Amino acid sequence: MTGPLSVARSAGPQSVARPAGVRLRWLVAGLFAVLVALVAGVSLGPVSLPPGSVAAELLNLIPWVHLDSGLSEREIAIVTELRLPRVVLGLLVGGLLALAGGCYQGVFRNPLADPYLLGVAAGAGLAVTAVIALGGAGRQGSISGLPMTIPLAAFAGSLLAVTMTYVLGAAGGRNGSPAMLILAGVAVSAFLSAGQTYLLQRHSDSIQPVYSWLLGRLATAGWHDVLLVLPYAALTTVVVLLHRRELDVLAVGDDEARSLGLHPQRTRYLLIAAASLGTAAAVSATGLIGFVGIIVPHTVRLLAGSSYRVILPLSLLFGGAFLALTDVVARTAAAPAEVPIGVVTALLGGPFFVLVLRTARRVLT
Repeated sequence: MTGPLSVARSAGPQSVARPAGVRLRWLVAGLFAVLVALVAGVSLGPVSLPPGSVAAELLNLIPWVHLDSGLSEREIAIVTELRLPRVVLGLLVGGLLALAGGCYQGVFRNPLADPYLLGVAAGAGLAVTAVIALGGAGRQGSISGLPMTIPLAAFAGSLLAVTMTYVLGAAGGRNGSPAMLILAGVAVSAFLSAGQTYLLQRHSDSIQPVYSWLLGRLATAGWHDVLLVLPYAALTTVVVLLHRRELDVLAVGDDEARSLGLHPQRTRYLLIAAASLGTAAAVSATGLIGFVGIIVPHTVRLLAGSSYRVILPLSLLFGGAFLALTDVVARTAAAPAEVPIGVVTALLGGPFFVLVLRTARRVLT
């Protein structure tokens, strides 16, 4: 049997996969992590609720299931109207950022690729800032009045940024070296951030809503945010997971992939667009939350194998659980005050990035 899918099963050292039984165990572990994050995220906060009662109340949301959770009406309202949408949004955004990070790493064959480091998040940030500043949302003190414009603007900004990074990174060769790509991402991020600063300087009335959004936030999450992100998350997930085997084929090189019937550039453009769409949806809903796309895929690669058939679905699950649990830390570490979740992920991601940089230095040089 020949073709991209068959080759993906033996695509060399970069796509070494564990046996099917091991992969299944990690998938079960990922689902369990999501459930733990869901119950913990809903239970913990300024008003702590018994995890067993919260689990029973969550089961009551399933049709034809009726359990006595023992919670009062006020506590049920806290579960269903305040904490559950926040946790669900954290699961969606964390999963999307981790999935996009794993996808970018496969597309660019770069272990340091991440929506934040490639300038994708900065592009989305500049576009959303422009919408807020020029659209007058800042004067209203809220960005909720532009529900559809912001994701579309963020997607356009993300695509523009990743295109600029790709073109600059490839300037020194056909696809550019990993180091060139990261340097190009840093340059693009700095350029776009400068544009963002200029816009804020010219529209000082927008500083407060933009600044609170830039730090990353889940505090104001509601069901409308979940419904806004959900279609983009579904589309991104379907496209990326359906092409996970092609990423293994791309790992062996463009010439080899082409000889096996795969169109490398077309596949690469499609996956970049899908990952950028997911990143834009996440950024537009919660602001800039960095390093999820590098922490989670690398941890998954270390634990469960380096095949993208494994990395991508596990990154989706563990990324969601990671951000939901990080949000618990953000709202309890300095209670009653709340630490922006982007600050917490940056504190975790900075040392992790240095560690990955040290282990990947042979690839970069």
